[in-house]
Amino acid sequence: MNILGIDFEDWYHPELIKKNLKNEKHNATVINGIDKILELLRKHETLATFFVVGELLEIKPDIFDKIVENGHEIGFHTMYHDRLDSPGYKEKFHSEIKKFAELTNHKSRGFRAPTFSLNNNSSWAIDILAENNYMYDSSVVPAKTSLYGLPNAQESPYKISSKNIEKNNSDGTVIEFPLLVTNFLGKKIPAAGGFYLRSLPTKITKNAIKNYEKQGIPASFYVHSWELTPEYMPKLDLPFKDNFATFHNINDTYKRMNDILEEFEFTSFANYISQGVNLSN
Repeated sequence: MNILGIDFEDWYHPELIKKNLKNEKHNATVINGIDKILELLRKHETLATFFVVGELLEIKPDIFDKIVENGHEIGFHTMYHDRLDSPGYKEKFHSEIKKFAELTNHKSRGFRAPTFSLNNNSSWAIDILAENNYMYDSSVVPAKTSLYGLPNAQESPYKISSKNIEKNNSDGTVIEFPLLVTNFLGKKIPAAGGFYLRSLPTKITKNAIKNYEKQGIPASFYVHSWELTPEYMPKLDLPFKDNFATFHNINDTYKRMNDILEEFEFTSFANYISQGVNLSN
């Protein structure tokens, strides 16, 4: 069994878009695609964890009800999609996790850092998650990219601690579910979703999942809400590199995700944990 996370955020949240926007109020539109995403999951009888940017629950509170009433899990993706390693963010994180608990009736037990920004400069987040009774995190990508990545991290689930975010710590109370990676042209790269779902040949992605299944490792996979609902994304004038990373093959994402859900079984993090997790020693 593999694990699926829906990073539920709006068009102005992704880092490569946010840095090119003026600091002003933006109208959320991607939230209107929630029913399309739920229908995709319903069609494949798949449960998922929705890592929601908290402010969207303030804008449209019924998102929470729709997610939970359809049997899915809700997880924390910060309140405004800020990187954990942003200057001064540690103090904000304390208050944001409390606010998200209020918005979700204290149902959230899982976290994913925006832009997978859990690293040695932001490992303090693990202690705060533990203090707030969080069971797991899924922010580690065991491969290096220009924006994120911990290439020396374990690939199978392990107990994480703020002192060592890459290897199992038996004293840790939070379970880390690293994102799916694979070897491609002799290099270890992410294969868990997002840009890589849109850019890698689907066969490569499927082979990566099969390889994890053979090893008895759950493939932690993800897709952004805006990738599944590109019709709600405004046309933006971004620098070439940022535009490519954000929009390349975006209109193919739904079909690619549909193909993967047809072939493999996925569930939510909470459901996977309830069935028992084999942790690395």
